[in-house]
Amino acid sequence: MKYILMMNTMKLGQQAFSQWSRQEIQAHIAFMKRLTQELQESGELVSGEGLSFPDEAKLVRAGKDGEPITDGVFPESKEFLAGFWIVDVDSAERAYAIAARASAAPGARGAPLNMPIEVRAVASGPPDEFV
Repeated sequence: MKYILMMNTMKLGQQAFSQWSRQEIQAHIAFMKRLTQELQESGELVSGEGLSFPDEAKLVRAGKDGEPITDGVFPESKEFLAGFWIVDVDSAERAYAIAARASAAPGARGAPLNMPIEVRAVASGPPDEFV
């Protein structure tokens, strides 16, 4: 079964990425790279990516004739999606174990962040009653 593990992180506050030292950022990135490499080697990783910071995001809606209408960033947001993994695992419990490991990535002073990782099953299609 496929699951998406979405890494949400705080935008403001003491855990703000911009307040970490260079060495703390490097340790965090090294942890994430190791985790991703291990998932690749186990054959569980389908895809995974880090995302740009929210100040580069745009909301897009369809305007007249379908042309894209973009809206600016909303800085009042308290959290943002920092990255994701899509894994193909045997059980939800395995997806939860991977998410817990990602949650414990090191942050400032090497302390585990315990950031929330949202885990959702990837639907293979719409429910039969709607097809």
